[in-house]
Amino acid sequence: MGRRKKIVQECERLMDEPENIRNIAIAAHVDHGKTTLSDNLLAGAGMISDETAGEQLAMDTEEDEQERGITIDAANVSMTHEYEDTNHLINLIDTPGHVDFGGDVTRAMRAVDGALVVVDAVEGAMPQTETVLRQALREGVKPTLFINKVDRLISELQEGPEEMQQRLLSVIHDVNELIRGMTQDMDDIDDWTVSVEEGTVGFGSALYKWGVSMPSMQRTGMDFGEIMELERNDNRQELHERTPLSDVVLDMVCEHFPNPVDAQPMRIPRIWRGDDESELAETMRLVDEDGEVVFMVTDIAMDPHAGEVASGRVFSGSLEKGQELYVSGTAGKNRVQSVGIYMGGEREEVDHVPAGNIAAVTGLRDAIAGSTVSSVEMTPFESIEHISEPVITKSVEAQTMDDLPKLIETLRQVSKEDPTIQITINEDTGEHLISGQGELHLEVITQRIEKNQGIPVNTGEPIVVYREQPQQPSAEIEGISPNRHNRFYVSIEPMPDELVETIKMGEASMDMPEQERREALQEAGMDKDDSQEVEHIHGTNILIDDTKGIQHLNETMELVIEGFEDALDNGPLANEPVQGTLIRLHDARLHEDTIHRGPAQVIPATRNALHKALIDGKIKLLEPMQDARIDVPNDHMGAASGEIQGRRGRVDDMYQEGDLMVVEGIAPVDEMIGFASDIRSATEGRAAWNTENAGFEVMSDSLQREKIMEIRERKGMKLELPPSIDYI
Repeated sequence: MGRRKKIVQECERLMDEPENIRNIAIAAHVDHGKTTLSDNLLAGAGMISDETAGEQLAMDTEEDEQERGITIDAANVSMTHEYEDTNHLINLIDTPGHVDFGGDVTRAMRAVDGALVVVDAVEGAMPQTETVLRQALREGVKPTLFINKVDRLISELQEGPEEMQQRLLSVIHDVNELIRGMTQDMDDIDDWTVSVEEGTVGFGSALYKWGVSMPSMQRTGMDFGEIMELERNDNRQELHERTPLSDVVLDMVCEHFPNPVDAQPMRIPRIWRGDDESELAETMRLVDEDGEVVFMVTDIAMDPHAGEVASGRVFSGSLEKGQELYVSGTAGKNRVQSVGIYMGGEREEVDHVPAGNIAAVTGLRDAIAGSTVSSVEMTPFESIEHISEPVITKSVEAQTMDDLPKLIETLRQVSKEDPTIQITINEDTGEHLISGQGELHLEVITQRIEKNQGIPVNTGEPIVVYREQPQQPSAEIEGISPNRHNRFYVSIEPMPDELVETIKMGEASMDMPEQERREALQEAGMDKDDSQEVEHIHGTNILIDDTKGIQHLNETMELVIEGFEDALDNGPLANEPVQGTLIRLHDARLHEDTIHRGPAQVIPATRNALHKALIDGKIKLLEPMQDARIDVPNDHMGAASGEIQGRRGRVDDMYQEGDLMVVEGIAPVDEMIGFASDIRSATEGRAAWNTENAGFEVMSDSLQREKIMEIRERKGMKLELPPSIDYI
């Protein structure tokens, strides 16, 4: 029997023992060593050879990931590890670190109970470290810390024991500050900070395959002095043999991460708003493999042979071939074709996957990333809230008309696999718009369409996504229907940031029970009376119904909302989405005859009223911003800061870190297109940099009109603004 078959059999045996299962994700900033660390763990579990670990990058299964040297898709693997004489099953997800692929990290966190956060010892906690921690903690996933690349402190920076200890302690302190700040309002989380003494912090070098933690030092008798000596004398092989990284990390995983039996009772109330007294809630809390099936899809991938593969977490029941299951939000049932577990890029079919495990399922044709799949109809899980929104768009066209149907099919598939991508298909013009998190995100998607699907495409220049937002409250505005029989009275006001944030994070939505939504809105600063009159939430905009006892309004409200949504999706300045607006419907006069208050009357009346109110509220264009951090040698610092300032950006901070200068600043996304090649040439390739999306800011007044006209022209709109927009 082959070694692989043995591992699969052992995994199958352990699947039925939820106490010995650990579901974990490895998350970190880009290039801090996650995939190299995953290789070590696979080698430790006997799945790849020890010699090639660290170079094989087994979890980067796609060709373009190997070429670019970065993880693009989250990859799953199941392995076993013996800890304290008991064999444990570890389901691991290696997640991307690049900000453009943050959606994969958010989705992976829904499937796991523990996150191993990897931080580079030299660079310390970086912006994306903060983002992945926030994603984990919001999902109720417990963190531990592994400080990687400690070898660089010893051999490159030649630090002594004192300096090194200080540096490592400051990394731990920074990570703990982040954890404290993020969990202070979470009642269901005790102290989740990490500590060396408790064994929730590990140190080491994924590249040279050694690692230590307080428990491992006590076990092996190694101390830091000895490690430094072996590292300095290039005795890394001995170091690896005496204290292998995989043992240290996997022991930490088994010891400190919760198993599904402990984790699910805490996580279910966080991610599911169904009836917690129901039998279904009980089977999920108990991780009951004999209960009804409840499976949360966190990822969809295409397999050339098997078609769509849905992977995710089984919270209750057991998945088996041939089951007929409901998929939330769709009619009818889907039939399971096969169930399996992941071994890196390969999928191994098994007979059944019980509760508490991460499974790969084929046959769920209606599922998308985020679907709830179950054997009985149930309240679906909370939708997975992605932290960032698309900021950049590209048009894609098939080079030959014959490929058009195939391209449309492929784009639909892409949006199913990655919900952070928005696709607008224009079947009339044959032009399709893909909106994503950044230049690299879109580049990877278009490259995969060409390579994997064999469809030659033409792509347009990147287009930046803008927003529109009012700057002050408006007067009460009247909207009249085309037949002049219906009138609506509307006013708007900008919403406070805290309220916008609450909606963005999904903490207040129309899917929630009313009482819960009211409390969340009041907590974010909304007036009590207003919170009781919320009629609709669209994007980050709220509609409040301030009317009293108006006849026929109830049956007309759906059309009123449709008119408002249309006005918000296409703002009055440049048809860009409107955000952060509180709309009040004060009054309405409606014709008593249904025929005179149909869609053709109500929708234009409410749409026009809202647009006029927005203009009265001095609506302006907002542009997406990016935080930039550049690490660069001293003599190139001027060139690096010049690159930010020359892009309408501002430099917020400059400081020394080791032998490098760090330049931190912020600049508009529009100006950051092409930044990668410019910063390379400006610093002779010596700079390391990364960018983070930093939300939207009002564009400076001097540029407003020019940019609005540019967008209007691109969209084929009229080039003169309405005379009422005289403030721009």
